[in-house]
Amino acid sequence: MPEAAGSDIITDMKTLFLCSFFKDVARLFPAFAEGELAGKTITFIPTASVPERIKFYVKSGKKALRKLGLIVEVLELTTAPANVISATLRKNDFIYIAGGNTFFLLQELRRTGADKLVAEQIEAGKLYIGESAGAVVLSPIIDYAKLYDDCAKAPDLTDYTGLGIVDFYPCPHHTNFPFKRAVEKVVERYDAERSLKLISNSQAIMVRGAAITRA
Repeated sequence: MPEAAGSDIITDMKTLFLCSFFKDVARLFPAFAEGELAGKTITFIPTASVPERIKFYVKSGKKALRKLGLIVEVLELTTAPANVISATLRKNDFIYIAGGNTFFLLQELRRTGADKLVAEQIEAGKLYIGESAGAVVLSPIIDYAKLYDDCAKAPDLTDYTGLGIVDFYPCPHHTNFPFKRAVEKVVERYDAERSLKLISNSQAIMVRGAAITRA
């Protein structure tokens, strides 16, 4: 069954803030980040939004980060050279991957080698914010996102293995329009075989060390 809000345990050391819509949970982030945010730098990756018609969440995410005092550096994987991708992910304090099409995001992360770089930085302890697709892509396999997203928008992606940073499956936009029915279908199809974690637009999954908390 999908797990109720609360805490449970994982074994790896990671610092992850996973959400559906960052603007609606930005208030939770300062306490989670544990420290002064003003002047800190964040790599903002909007790549998942590239094939999408609706992109308002990209602008709202950047605005919410700036209101917290963060310096936002946009890194678009579809156009950035490999050396810029590597340098940017390594130098900034935090990493943020915005929402959009999960399949296109994974395709571009793999194509550029950013998948390994992001995983490397997370394992080294860098704080990661994943919004919607940016949360789903961390799961062991993203095939369940077909109920949210059009996989045809990533024609070069033939393997749906995710980054495997977490051993659960974030399900963003639970109860929220226009994804309410899509999440219900995910639960109907995958509830018995996968550890689904449902989050609405006003909730976040926060991973710190061995603890996973939903608020």
